[in-house]
Amino acid sequence: MLRLQARKVILVLLVLFIGCGLAVPNLLSPETRKAIETNAPSWIPKAFLPIHAVVLGLDLQGGSHVLLEIDRAELVRSQIVQLRDDTRRILRDERAAPQGGIQTTPRGVQVRVPDATERARVLPKLRELAQPIGTLGAFGPSGNQSINITEQPDGLIQLTVTEAGSNERIRRAVEQAMEVLRRRVDALGTTEPNIQRQGLDRILVQVPGLQDPQRLKQILGDTAKLEFRLVGDANSSDVDMLPSQDAGGQMVPVARQPVVDGADLIDAQPAFDSRSGTPIVNFRFNIRGAQRFGQITTENLGRPLAIVLDNKVISSPVIQSPITGGSGQISGNFTVEQVNNLSILLRAGALPAKMTIVEERTVGPGLGADSIQAGKMATLIATVLVVIYMLATYGVFGLIASIALLVHVGLIFGLMSFLGATMTLPGIAGIVLTIGTAVDSNVLIYERMREEEHQGRSLVSALEAGFQRAFATIIDSNVTMLIAAVALFSLGSGPVRGFAVVFILGILTTVITAVTLTRMLIAIWYRWAKPKHLPF
Repeated sequence: MLRLQARKVILVLLVLFIGCGLAVPNLLSPETRKAIETNAPSWIPKAFLPIHAVVLGLDLQGGSHVLLEIDRAELVRSQIVQLRDDTRRILRDERAAPQGGIQTTPRGVQVRVPDATERARVLPKLRELAQPIGTLGAFGPSGNQSINITEQPDGLIQLTVTEAGSNERIRRAVEQAMEVLRRRVDALGTTEPNIQRQGLDRILVQVPGLQDPQRLKQILGDTAKLEFRLVGDANSSDVDMLPSQDAGGQMVPVARQPVVDGADLIDAQPAFDSRSGTPIVNFRFNIRGAQRFGQITTENLGRPLAIVLDNKVISSPVIQSPITGGSGQISGNFTVEQVNNLSILLRAGALPAKMTIVEERTVGPGLGADSIQAGKMATLIATVLVVIYMLATYGVFGLIASIALLVHVGLIFGLMSFLGATMTLPGIAGIVLTIGTAVDSNVLIYERMREEEHQGRSLVSALEAGFQRAFATIIDSNVTMLIAAVALFSLGSGPVRGFAVVFILGILTTVITAVTLTRMLIAIWYRWAKPKHLPF
């Protein structure tokens, strides 16, 4: 172990230099990092600039906390409407004549088909609507169905949405809503938002650094369901009466069936009208939407086309000429902020259902500053006490362990900066904890050296045996802690995951500092001091 290969020493020093170098931006002020990024030569990649610091969580830098709940009743209603439309389609395709039409019930629909031959054709098609719920139990598939179908002797067929079917619809809606909310929050330019499920129908959104909860609420709460509908006849049964923003809230008849919807949008950007100078939104469709939009505008020249957002008519311009390029603009009495927010909503997509804000909090940066100061003090006190103990117990070897400990903390911050991990208050607690566990490996090595020397081995042999025989114990100890930390990260949420991230990084860096770096420093000390016995 006393023969240091130049290649190995260079590799270790390079790893430590890069790791600790990544932590340097944390010592610089945000203004300094911004100035470095602005003034750096264009030929230097941003990845090599010292501007990537550890991201502070909501509890450290303040921000906005919002808990949203999806509208379960609206989802169930939409599920029943979809079931009614599917039933109508099947009856039409099979040319069945229901008695009394399709009736809606609180949990589904029912239809009476007296003719046995027609009923025999319809029932298999209706049963195809009852999809199995994709959950697994202890002995395989759960067997739950999304729809229960019952048949009465008089020809009455009842289709009922099951509780499992409703829960599955809510689960899928929440997953879709989380992706939409993430895209919306990311468009605000914030760093490391925390978006996670709470229970079956709630979503927690935490945005560190955002001190404008009203804008966050507006961005998160709007459904942003965009539709293009033709303006129809008020006396027709196939129209909806919707309030018009252009007409001061006056009700306008628009076709119930949209010609194109927001699902076909691929981009939306704020802009200013070249003629009037008013804020507008420029949008662009995908190929399918462009073809459909071009066809509708070609076939309906001279008719007003209503642009509907969340069941409100924003504007209803008259189609002057075919729009075949797949792009257009949305104009109205918008402010610049409203146009920016609308662009974000349209780019992110529509929420699958209405979201209600059930809890909101704004965390001020003052609380975070106090937490950071308390964390710094706790880390400093823990480090000083550990260093004093190691120096008092192991002398120069304690000094070597203390140097490795400082490098260990630097590597944690460097890795967190490189990975873009978020530092939370529990994360600070994780750093304090790893300070103690890091020197624990040194204690195992040193005590093994002392045992070997007491058994009559030479100093060189005792040093070698200390590292070799303690290494397996160190690995076993760290692997068991790593398993627990990974379990915390996988199953935990919020603060628990913040603690787990720091603890995992601390475990990984411990092997480098407590074994590799310590071994190299002890070898250098031995060559320089040429001792006969251990210094403790």
